[in-house]
Parts: sequence; C-alpha cells; structure tokens
Amino acid sequence: MTDFTTIPIKAADGSTTDLSSHKGEVMLIVNVASKCGFTPQYEGLEALQRRYGDQGFTVLGFPCNQFGAQEPGNAEEIANFCKLTYDVSFPVMGKIDVNGDDTAPIYQRLKDEAPGLLGSRAIKWNFTKFLVDRSGKVLKRYAPQTKPEELTRDIEALL
Repeated sequence: MTDFTTIPIKAADGSTTDLSSHKGEVMLIVNVASKCGFTPQYEGLEALQRRYGDQGFTVLGFPCNQFGAQEPGNAEEIANFCKLTYDVSFPVMGKIDVNGDDTAPIYQRLKDEAPGLLGSRAIKWNFTKFLVDRSGKVLKRYAPQTKPEELTRDIEALL
C-alpha cells in the first residue's frame, strides 16, 4: 500500500503536492466549509493545533463545497476567512471533492481505511474528521457533530 504521506493532494494554490512534510506526525484531517453550522469548529481545531502542534501533531483542512454549497469561495477567500475569523494556523489545502467520481485520492484512502457507520464509505457532511497515526495508518473517523475538544484523549494516546 502506498505511503499515506505520498498520496497526491491539491495545495491551496491549486498545485499538486503531498503530505511528506508531515511524515511521522499525528494528523487530524477534516473536510471544512466556511458557511456551515459546524464552521465554529474551526476554533476547536485551532485549539488542538496550538495545544499539540509542537508535539508532532497537525490539523489539515480540506475545503469542500459538496454539502449545501457551503464552501463557495476561491482559495484566497477561504484562506482570508480562516485567518481573519478563526486565526487558523494549520494548513488549509485546495478545495476538493470527498464523494463521487472526482473524490480526491486522499479521501478515497481515508474512507477505505475508516468507513463510517454500518460500513458506509460516503462522507455525510462537512467537518467529518479522520485521525491518522505517525505511521500513516488511518485509525478513526469522527462524525461532524463530534467537537474537536472531544478528540483530546485519542490524540494524546498517539503522541
């Protein structure tokens, strides 16, 4: 199986990159949106980043417009929103699809390794979260309504 950190992803500037700079880190990967009822979770995600970032942990946000068109902006608008509204310091990548024919490869891997309730592969809504360990193994999927602060025990166990 391909190393998780070498899966191609879309950077905020639209270029193709990967997560090799995060190899060996615990990652929390989240499909985000700026006009969603769960958008205030950016605050909790940033709190996790600030609390654990120096211990080999990072949050990675992947904007997605597939749920109620709640992420309509371009990369610059999304970045400005995240910085100005929630002072986000964690990486926010390029806008992607998490379901359907154009599912980003990283989300295909996340869904394959951590299916949802009753084995469902589909992402149900924005702010679905995936916890990835230092070796690149996808350990757990969390529902959108799971608040970031509820993940501290699982994160600390991996650090």
